[in-house]
Amino acid sequence: MGAAAHQPDDRQGTAPCAHDPDPARGRRSQGGALVSTGPATVAEPAEAGGSQAVKAQLRLREMVLAGELPGGARIAEVAISEMLRVSRTPVRSALMRLEQEGLLEALPNGGYAVRTFSERDVSDAIELRGTLEGLSARLAAERGAPPVVVREARTCLQHIDELLREPALDDAAFSRYVAFNEQFHKLLTEMSGSPLIAKQLERVVNLPFASPSGFVVVQANSPAARDMLLIAQDQHGQVLDAIENREGSRAEALMREHSRIAQRNLREALHGAQSHPLPGVQLIRRRA
Repeated sequence: MGAAAHQPDDRQGTAPCAHDPDPARGRRSQGGALVSTGPATVAEPAEAGGSQAVKAQLRLREMVLAGELPGGARIAEVAISEMLRVSRTPVRSALMRLEQEGLLEALPNGGYAVRTFSERDVSDAIELRGTLEGLSARLAAERGAPPVVVREARTCLQHIDELLREPALDDAAFSRYVAFNEQFHKLLTEMSGSPLIAKQLERVVNLPFASPSGFVVVQANSPAARDMLLIAQDQHGQVLDAIENREGSRAEALMREHSRIAQRNLREALHGAQSHPLPGVQLIRRRA
């Protein structure tokens, strides 16, 4: 990460925002549109086996977030293998990956079950992300951010500005917003020059609902709530300005404040008057 200023073309983990990211990176559930499964054959090469594991992982994640596999449900490896029409090996690999993501938990006697989360668990994960991103922004300002990364971040914000000029976001625009938003946050982390912080943030954002776009669907279409998208975008610009002006304390405070939007969205998703089609929200145990 620290050599990013000198080797802009070899950086790992981020891609330039100059091009529209793949909409498939958006978090909104698409009812199976992202995966296609077929029968396994004995003669398939090793690469096909890896591809089947990825497809199984995507489909299982989708089933969990859509509520097809409810919280606490035990995952029957054989049944999943038959349903997806793949061998048990890629299913086993997919289950291990979903455990690493935090959506499943390993059972003492073997096998896996769908995890549930307390509202406090999710709130704490969001708070932890805000703390780490705040530290990352402060270090970026104090150490000096690589100009090439700053330019990419500015380009991300320009793309988001264009999307937010529309009165509402359709599915395609929503997916692009999510991709640009997550890319901007990755670039902010890269600016810190700290592989350690980047690694810790990667672990945190992989926790369910803790990513920068984890609850953004709550803001997508409601006119009042959507104003928060504009506030978040304004905060993006202020953070980047603070980093360029070498204002470490201000950059950190802005990022900590920025994470509070996600906290608001969490409360709205769980306790708001309107129901929100938030994938996986049924896994969160509401406070009494």
